[in-house]
Amino acid sequence: MSAPTHDDVNRIKNEIIDSFDEELELEMEEERLDELVAEGLSEPTIDRRVYFRELFKLQHELVRLQDWVHYKKLKVVLLFEGRDSAGKGGAIKRVTQRLNPRVCRVVALPAPTERERSQWYFQRYVNHLPTAGEMVMFDRSWYNRAGVERVMGFCSQEELEEFFRSVPEFERMLARSGIILLKYWFSITDEEQEFRFRMRINDPLKQWKLSPMDLQSRIHWEEYTKAKEEMLERTHIPEAPWWVVQAVDKKKARLNMIAHLLGQIPYETVPKEQVVLPERVRNSDYLRHPVPQEMYVPEIY
Repeated sequence: MSAPTHDDVNRIKNEIIDSFDEELELEMEEERLDELVAEGLSEPTIDRRVYFRELFKLQHELVRLQDWVHYKKLKVVLLFEGRDSAGKGGAIKRVTQRLNPRVCRVVALPAPTERERSQWYFQRYVNHLPTAGEMVMFDRSWYNRAGVERVMGFCSQEELEEFFRSVPEFERMLARSGIILLKYWFSITDEEQEFRFRMRINDPLKQWKLSPMDLQSRIHWEEYTKAKEEMLERTHIPEAPWWVVQAVDKKKARLNMIAHLLGQIPYETVPKEQVVLPERVRNSDYLRHPVPQEMYVPEIY
């Protein structure tokens, strides 16, 4: 393997910074961002500041959308598809980060069991569809058949053709039942996928993300491209169109996808009663018993 170029080193540095950003996003509030920059604890790059600010704004709107979905008893399904390492998981994390898991839940199904393989193909996905007032996000979906199952030979040509005949009708049935279905394809280049895979190989915190099937996807890049093109062509229907997210820049992809989602479901502010914190009841005979010292977690930090 050739020595890394100057551009390669810069990309690796940016990837490391992005990894830190991913963790900071989970804890940081907008007003703290300015303080961290002022204290020199965060690199004062305008791009990152803009990203954080826009992300927080969009997540605020996602909370409003969540409240509206729950209030109006809507049923929403989001499909996240794309090549391995395209950034689907990162986008899902940013959508769900500040939402109520009782309203917005993620479905990431493992390989089908022997029993599931003998069932109607869509059956195991139907079990996870939303009830009124829920948003369900599929981290990969029934489109596995048009992608990995097709390329890796896990389904026959007859099963694939039956899938293409059935999926438009299946999704039209979902739409007629009142389900709002949004399908996102995260698109990256050959070069970007290779770079992300190499980062995973060399990052102990991310090696778990790299499966043997991921490695096979590099070998079958062109077959996956052909499969994706046919999938988009044959399953892009008015009731459930595909939306392609340019995902080489992960941060832009997250912001663009969330902004698009917010524009697809009209929502308003839900009327809420004012919350008043009640006074704590104090009883004269109440006695708080001490907790045994050995039960405490050691305070290492």
